[in-house]
Amino acid sequence: MPEPFARKKVTVIREGTRRVSDDTVVVEAPLEIYLNRQKLVTLLCTPEKRESLALGFLRSGGLIRSLDEVEKVCLAREGEAVEIELKGRDAPAEPLRSGRIITSGGIGGTALLNSREARHLPPVPADGFTINAAVISALMRDLQERALIFRATGGMHSAALADREGLIIFYEDIGRHNAVDKIVGESLLRGISLKEKILLCSGRLGSEILLKAAQLQLPLLISRAAPTTLSIELAEALNITLIGFVREGRMNIYSHPHRVRE
Repeated sequence: MPEPFARKKVTVIREGTRRVSDDTVVVEAPLEIYLNRQKLVTLLCTPEKRESLALGFLRSGGLIRSLDEVEKVCLAREGEAVEIELKGRDAPAEPLRSGRIITSGGIGGTALLNSREARHLPPVPADGFTINAAVISALMRDLQERALIFRATGGMHSAALADREGLIIFYEDIGRHNAVDKIVGESLLRGISLKEKILLCSGRLGSEILLKAAQLQLPLLISRAAPTTLSIELAEALNITLIGFVREGRMNIYSHPHRVRE
C-alpha cells in the first residue's frame, strides 16, 4: 500500500532566518474507477484503501445498495484504478460514466444525486434513536486524536463511523468526500450494519456530504465545522440530525434536535 505522505525539501523562513528543511507532505494521486469495464470517474485522493473508496463512492451515490450486488472488485493498472463488476447489471447511463475528474476538494461534487432528486429519498426512520451530548463531544475528540496524518501534514480531512460506544471505522484523506466514501466502502466490506450509526467529519457539511448520509439512512451527521443552508434544508426534509461546530463541549444543532439529550 502506498504511503499517504512523503518527505519533500522546503525553504523555511522564520523571523528573518532562512533554511532548507524536510517537510511532511500529503500524497495526492488519481484513482480511476471502472464500472462494468467502463470508466466512471477519476478521483484525486490519498492512495490508500482504494477498493473501499471505490465501493463507498458507488454506495453513497446510490449505484449499489449492498456488497451482494458486486461480482468483483480489484485493483488494476498498477494500482491506479479500481475495477468493479456488478452482477447482471449494465454500467450506468452516459451522464455518470463521463469519466469526469473530481478533485480532492470535491469541485463539481461527488454526490451522484442532485438536491432536487434527493428530496425524493425516503426520510430516515423516526425510530427513537437518541444520544447524549457528552457522547457526541467525546466522539469528536476521538476523531481529532486519531488524525495523525493531519497533525503531521496539515493537509488531510478525517471521517469516522461510530455508535454510542465509540468510533468503529476511521480514515483520513486529502478530500473530505473521499474520507467519507472510504468509511462507507469499508463498512460494506466488513459487513457492518449502518442502522443507528453516526457519521463524523472534520470538514464543512455541504449538501453533497448530507446526501451521502441520506443514501445510507444515517440519523446523525456531525462535524467540527459549519454546514450550509442547503444541507440544513435537506437534513430537515430527510429527518437527519445535523450538528456542527462540535468543539470543547459546545455544538450547534441545526435540525431535529430531539435526538440529542443534555
